[in-house]
Amino acid sequence: MSFISFREIKPTKTNLINLQKKLNFALRGEKFLQFKQEQLMTYIKERYNSYLKEFNQLKELYKECLFKLNQTYKEMGKRDLILISKISKIQYNPLINAKNVKVIGLNVYELESNFSKESQLPAYSFENTSHFLDDLIVILGIFLEQLILTAQKEDECLKFAFSFKKINRRINGLKNIIIPNLGEEIKKIKEILEEIDRENFVRLKKTKDLIKRNEKEVLEDVL
Repeated sequence: MSFISFREIKPTKTNLINLQKKLNFALRGEKFLQFKQEQLMTYIKERYNSYLKEFNQLKELYKECLFKLNQTYKEMGKRDLILISKISKIQYNPLINAKNVKVIGLNVYELESNFSKESQLPAYSFENTSHFLDDLIVILGIFLEQLILTAQKEDECLKFAFSFKKINRRINGLKNIIIPNLGEEIKKIKEILEEIDRENFVRLKKTKDLIKRNEKEVLEDVL
């Protein structure tokens, strides 16, 4: 909302009415923003709790992945595992779709992942390979899906937090600057208009007394 300083506003009843309309609009805007802020806060708490839950699951899966990887290294060696990893990459065709959806007026991403495998057979033989390798491949797939889900939750929390901060800044601007300034402008114009009304009343009263005095003098002259 743009604000016009008092020096640029003429103290007229029309401008007073316009300022009062602006003040009422600002007050309604503040109430609406406060309602949206409360709604956002409730949603942020829910989403943040959900994010923490997913993040903790991600940490546990990460630990399990490291354990399986370490055991595979011990039994096979790093070199053979890297070779199998490069061969296995050919079989996978990972795909992630990001779709925009609106949640309480904000655009957030909804992620869909697909780690389909072209061949059902592994890119390695079971001979001279660690049994931990099979477990590692399975847990890595689960880990990646959990990583995407956690990233989606985190992105939502960040966007809602930024929106909350933005709304809070607007509320502070209305509460501490715009609304007080509008109230001060209205008060000043009211005081000036009241002073003008008093001056007009005094002027009219003096004019009326002068007319009566003149009428009295005319009557006395006639008589």
